[in-house]
Amino acid sequence: QLVLVESGGGSVQTGGSLRLSCAASGRTISTYARNWFRQVPGKEREFVAAINWSGGITNYANSVKGRFTIYRDNTKNTMYLQMNSLKPEDTADYYCNVETPGRDFWGQGTQVTVSS
Repeated sequence: QLVLVESGGGSVQTGGSLRLSCAASGRTISTYARNWFRQVPGKEREFVAAINWSGGITNYANSVKGRFTIYRDNTKNTMYLQMNSLKPEDTADYYCNVETPGRDFWGQGTQVTVSS
């Protein structure tokens, strides 16, 4: 059974940085694309960033492009999201996601709060 665990969230001021991690256990997922999503209470979950299995292809939401960087270390079964120049509108719960044939897996989320 695949388990995803996010970490690295916290509270920062505008302009600050955080690095989120998503560690996978239970099975190797180095051949699957991985994603970051975020959700503000009361709103729909929104896409943040995606990375293909090798890390050679990435995709970002327009709202984070140029500020966030997604990358992965398949030797550690871990994915990361480096978040720079954080803004109050980045405040949300951040979730990692893995799409496998027939099923998506989600972590429990990590909270990011950016104060002005």
